[in-house]
Amino acid sequence: METATTVLEQELLKKANEVTALLAEGKFIEAMEEYLDDNVQLFEGNNPAKIGKDFCLAEEKKLLDTVVAFHGYKVISGPAVKNDVTFYEAVMEFRTNDGTEHKFEQVVRTKWENGKIINERYYHA
Repeated sequence: METATTVLEQELLKKANEVTALLAEGKFIEAMEEYLDDNVQLFEGNNPAKIGKDFCLAEEKKLLDTVVAFHGYKVISGPAVKNDVTFYEAVMEFRTNDGTEHKFEQVVRTKWENGKIINERYYHA
């Protein structure tokens, strides 16, 4: 039996789609500036959290400074929503200035509060 989505869930799906649209264009900084809460916690797999919007932005800029070719960010499935959490599966590919080609297949779990991302974890393969 399917359950109807709530107004909150519909709004979060809209926001998740807005985020992934920016990421697909390579606009990672813009997405973070717009959607991260000031006290966000971001997790890469089982690594310790990166805490705070400013810190997360600084870390992302360091990574992006090494990227010489962006091949894409494609959502494979989702986003899906339950209560205040969204999920989606994506593939991101890029080359860094050391010549390494990177391909991240990931599931992204995002917890939202007041329209902002407060906690996000990236599960990589």
